[in-house]
Amino acid sequence: MNKVITDGLALMPPGFSQGLDLWSKENGTAGSATYANDANAAVVAADADFGSCLELYKTASTQKLRYMGQTPILPGVYLQITARVKAVSGNLPSVRIAGYAMDGSSHVSGLTEIGNTVSLDSYGTVVTVRAIVGTGTRGGVDMPWGVGPAYGFFGLDLTGQNGGVVRIDDLVIEDITQAFLRDMMDWVDVRDFGAVGDGSTDDRRAFLAADAAAGGRQIVVPEGEYYLGSTVSIHAPIRFSGTVTMPVSARLALTHSFDFPTYAAAFGDEELGFKKALQALFSYTDHNVLDLKGRRVELSGPVRISEIAPDLSAFSNRRVLQNGQFNAIAGAEWEDVVVTSQASYATGQERQLTDVANIANIAVGSRVTGTGVGREVYVKAVNVGAGSLTLSQPLHGGSGTRNYTFTRNQYILDFSGMDKLDRFNIANVEMLGNGVASAIMLAPDGQMFQIRDSYITHPKDRCITSIGRGCQDLLVDGCQMLSDEQNTLAQNRSSVAINVNGNDSKIRDSRFVRFGTTFVMNGSGHLIVGNHWFQGDNSDNGSRVAGLVFTQPNVQSAVTGNYIDNNVIEWTNEHDATPDFGVEFSFGGLTMTGNTCISLDSATWFTFLSVKPYGSGHFLQGLVVSNNVFKSLNGTIDRIEKVDTTFADLDRSRMRNVIFEGNTYNGISKFTASPVLLEVNQASAQSVWTVQASDYLPFDGWARNVESIVAEGMISNAGNGRVMAMPYVAVEQGSGRQNVTLNWPEAAKGRVHVRVRMDNPT
Repeated sequence: MNKVITDGLALMPPGFSQGLDLWSKENGTAGSATYANDANAAVVAADADFGSCLELYKTASTQKLRYMGQTPILPGVYLQITARVKAVSGNLPSVRIAGYAMDGSSHVSGLTEIGNTVSLDSYGTVVTVRAIVGTGTRGGVDMPWGVGPAYGFFGLDLTGQNGGVVRIDDLVIEDITQAFLRDMMDWVDVRDFGAVGDGSTDDRRAFLAADAAAGGRQIVVPEGEYYLGSTVSIHAPIRFSGTVTMPVSARLALTHSFDFPTYAAAFGDEELGFKKALQALFSYTDHNVLDLKGRRVELSGPVRISEIAPDLSAFSNRRVLQNGQFNAIAGAEWEDVVVTSQASYATGQERQLTDVANIANIAVGSRVTGTGVGREVYVKAVNVGAGSLTLSQPLHGGSGTRNYTFTRNQYILDFSGMDKLDRFNIANVEMLGNGVASAIMLAPDGQMFQIRDSYITHPKDRCITSIGRGCQDLLVDGCQMLSDEQNTLAQNRSSVAINVNGNDSKIRDSRFVRFGTTFVMNGSGHLIVGNHWFQGDNSDNGSRVAGLVFTQPNVQSAVTGNYIDNNVIEWTNEHDATPDFGVEFSFGGLTMTGNTCISLDSATWFTFLSVKPYGSGHFLQGLVVSNNVFKSLNGTIDRIEKVDTTFADLDRSRMRNVIFEGNTYNGISKFTASPVLLEVNQASAQSVWTVQASDYLPFDGWARNVESIVAEGMISNAGNGRVMAMPYVAVEQGSGRQNVTLNWPEAAKGRVHVRVRMDNPT
């Protein structure tokens, strides 16, 4: 690189013969005294060694000679200043190249502005003195000026004894950058632009200057520790042998080299490098994907967005974290924080706890447990001044003052410090919790968080946790989640794979292995399609617990084409501050179609579907269970469905639009159907035939309607004469209201098929 050749840069000062008014006795600045008309300076027209030159009589302890033209100091450019000098008479002085650094109209202090001093030891001997000035601290550079100065005034100093006469050949200033960098090299070095790399000097301007000069070439950061005092954006490719340090809030945006390996090299630490890369992902990097490049990141503690980007409250643009692995390393940073405090709850403020004792020690994201608290209720916000907490869900236990336990688990990726996060995607990533860390805590609000084609392996407590509505439109596609409780009996497990508070989640084509509970889902509009979740254990005649829990009565959801293995779909209203039926929709809007439901070594009372109302007056008002396979191996179970009456029963007089049909039963004692087609055989003539439907109607429903009666063969009277009249029906007969009677106008016998429903169709 030579700016004189490539850019036509003028560096050479004019010869002395063109006038001494261009040469200063001082520092070279405008208005300084010159050698024009000075009795101690003269132009010699024809010196035997120099030709035209300057003859100067030394009268000052440091006799200065400065060209008053502004010689530019350009980032990455190295200038050599050369002078040839000889002593003529009198005392013999010493000589050195010197300069004066300027930034605009101001002197830049604190820089080296002189070269090496050379003594003149004899008369008539030509001595060459030279010095190199440049922005970089490199070997051979006498005056490393960095990127502060814009230009300099250059010349020489005569030092030593006064009274000597010297002659000075015309000053030479030339670009010798090629001695440090050649054009054929495809990189630039930050040291050539003033970077020091001592860990304390702010090298930010040097990095920016190198980036500006790179012109498509790669920036090289050599060995050293480079402090960058504020946010830096680098647009050229960059390679790190040395490392950088920055304040926590400062961002390093590598727009051309935006990937995890580069950040790990930049900060000399994988964990810190990932945090700074994630921080940059949420600012402008000209990329919406952070690629881990197949690398494994060892984490000694949670990655909390509130710590790496404390000023980031909301983000709504698509961002992707992909292609790598996180490994949680056991340590104190992963320990749960557990606080027990007394607090008051009022159903009129259904998502608040007030008068909370010890509130300053309760963290956002803490899970709330205690009397009257449903599953997966979290602290969404903390107001220390008001002594109140905002909850993710209401409590069903009614108003009162109680003791609650607040458990804050620790997560590999923790977004709880944000207010809102939309459209964040995780793809092809494995999270190794190793029994010490949970995986992902979502922001309190947001939508369209997606995880796809990823693994969550051995999380300590949770895989994906929602503490508010950051799970709106949650997408889980093609993932596998393996609990850390593989060898624990089902009833003793405490882990949860996913909880949802918002609407419209899609969980598809994924596999979940032996969690305490696989899904806890509030909200509606969920699509749970093509998954396999199993929660069995190695015990005989074992307990089986809830795998999929709906906590809202009207769910408007579909459970389709799944493999449901050794667990219950439980449907509750436990997240309701007033759980008794009121002005609301009751249990409805659920479709179960095309699922394979397997039970192995289960107790006979196990069921695949359980409705558990937490208050009175509820009923079913829209449920379709069709075309599923229900199978029990190594022992039979009684039936596939039940009402859990721990808190309340269903009102069977109000059931409507409940369809159980087309299902396959293996190893099930009672086949459930509604409508159910029953064959009635009456061998002796009777005027009243009783149709018993109790073994077939789901949820011990009442026989509320008869859709049809079809005679198979002739209906005859006691004398074997044909009975032409049809019977009328009486529904809800018997002590359990599960029988229907056919009332004939005369005693009759024969066979009919009766289609009975446990509901009203509309």
